[in-house]
Amino acid sequence: MIYLLIILLLFFAEILYFRIANKYNIIDKPNERSSHTQITLRGGGIIFWIAAVLYVIFNPSEIAGWFLVGITLVAVVSFWDDIQGLGPKIRLLAHLLAMTCAFYLANVFGEYPWWAIAIAYIVFIGIMNVYNFMDGINGITGLYTIAVLLPMMYVNYYVAEFAPHDLLRYPFLASVVFLFFNFRKRAKCFAGDVGSISIAFWVVTLLLLLILKTQNLIWVGFLVVYGVDGVVTILHRIYLKQNIMKAHRLHFFQILANEQKIPHRLVSFIYFVVQLICSALIVWLYPIMGWWILAVLILILMLVYLLKFKLMKK
Repeated sequence: MIYLLIILLLFFAEILYFRIANKYNIIDKPNERSSHTQITLRGGGIIFWIAAVLYVIFNPSEIAGWFLVGITLVAVVSFWDDIQGLGPKIRLLAHLLAMTCAFYLANVFGEYPWWAIAIAYIVFIGIMNVYNFMDGINGITGLYTIAVLLPMMYVNYYVAEFAPHDLLRYPFLASVVFLFFNFRKRAKCFAGDVGSISIAFWVVTLLLLLILKTQNLIWVGFLVVYGVDGVVTILHRIYLKQNIMKAHRLHFFQILANEQKIPHRLVSFIYFVVQLICSALIVWLYPIMGWWILAVLILILMLVYLLKFKLMKK
């Protein structure tokens, strides 16, 4: 019953936000870098921050408090960036402070050497930004988040309980509600940075807790599809001497949706299914193959990714 209430509250909050966005003209105007062609409300992903607030209200604890502070930091700065734009230094500072909150709730400080913590800052902030970069077509952020959360839920239930179950259920419910408005031929709203960064922080916090609980990094494979697309695209842009912080249309999903004219929702669904398959193979085969299963998946994805360069020439 509580989860039905959460869904209704999230629906109400999203509709209320639409009225606010309409009143204050919080919109996304298409440009030459966009994958959409019509003006659409921006910032609908604020629902992920609202879900975090609801989680803390119904599950108060010190851990929940640190989590709320962290996700609020990135949500406020990202929403500000959505409205009028911010410099990269302010965004980076917010990400650093947010990850510090995540490290506090996970009891990282004092337990691990400084160099390991420094690497963790780089890796997890990098994941957050890749998650943001990948938010470019209808449905991809919501569906991919579900593809990440489902195997995490399985691990939490059957392998090792690394987090309160509701800390995984609430973002799942928020993703479902968001997809109701976003997974359409003409989306009612886009996530905006406030959505993609907020849910990215939620995901990396869960990933951090999972890694620390199991003392195993293999779970980064739950993000392997985004990881390969994001990292290889960054390397490609560096090779082209482009500013990697500026908008572009070189991700594989953008080539499929824009150059190949494959429907956005189909491309998003493909990413969703491929990530689910990769995660299932990791859970199933890691006890047998060890880290080789992740290496094989990365190799296969990179070979598929090479198709992008052929598609770009056509």
